[in-house]
Amino acid sequence: MPSVLVVEDDQFVRSALIRHLTEAGHTVRSVGTALEALREVAHFRFDVVILDLGLPDLDGSEALKMLRGITDVPVIIATARDDESEIVRLLNDGADDYLTKPFSVEHLSARMAAVLRRARAAGGEAPPPRVIQVGGLCVDPLRRQAELDGTALDLTRREFDLLAFLAGRPGVVVPRRELLAEVWQQSYGDDQTIDVHLSWLRRKLGETAARPRYLHTLRGVGVKLQPPAPEQPA
Repeated sequence: MPSVLVVEDDQFVRSALIRHLTEAGHTVRSVGTALEALREVAHFRFDVVILDLGLPDLDGSEALKMLRGITDVPVIIATARDDESEIVRLLNDGADDYLTKPFSVEHLSARMAAVLRRARAAGGEAPPPRVIQVGGLCVDPLRRQAELDGTALDLTRREFDLLAFLAGRPGVVVPRRELLAEVWQQSYGDDQTIDVHLSWLRRKLGETAARPRYLHTLRGVGVKLQPPAPEQPA
């Protein structure tokens, strides 16, 4: 039975979430402050955390950074904020997904199910795949490590999942719908989530969308990863 930590200071919203999640068969604990949340994850094991940003003692974005310092538990941000730059920052800081308030319980359930499926897959239920080599890029799915030209890449969990999926299909254009289904375990969603992770992944690979080396976007089609073209002699 999946266990959930709800971090929400609004008592009405908190009670509704607890009731819904309990009825859905989850074990639920709830707190109203960031510090209480940190104490909870330090003492109990959770399958997913639902984190509100507007907490009374500490902004949820700072709480997210502190959570990431002590646990790898999947975190879904619940926020009334829809600023794109903040969403980018939250995803880069380690959020696994986000929901903009108000949202339906059905939407929350779908996002939670996707996060939990992804977490189970990352836990090694499938046989460990081989090490993948594409040009100077080396991806080890078993150890969840990636190197570029012998230098280790510091990737978030989602960045690694995206890189490994594309590297396993070198030269193949993968439709965005397939990326959502296979990497995010979602049957629907917007392109912003993919674009955010591609942008940060490109930055760590030392390239840009305008000057790609490994990651190539075909507008309206999808994304492919392939080794860089050999440099032409001067």
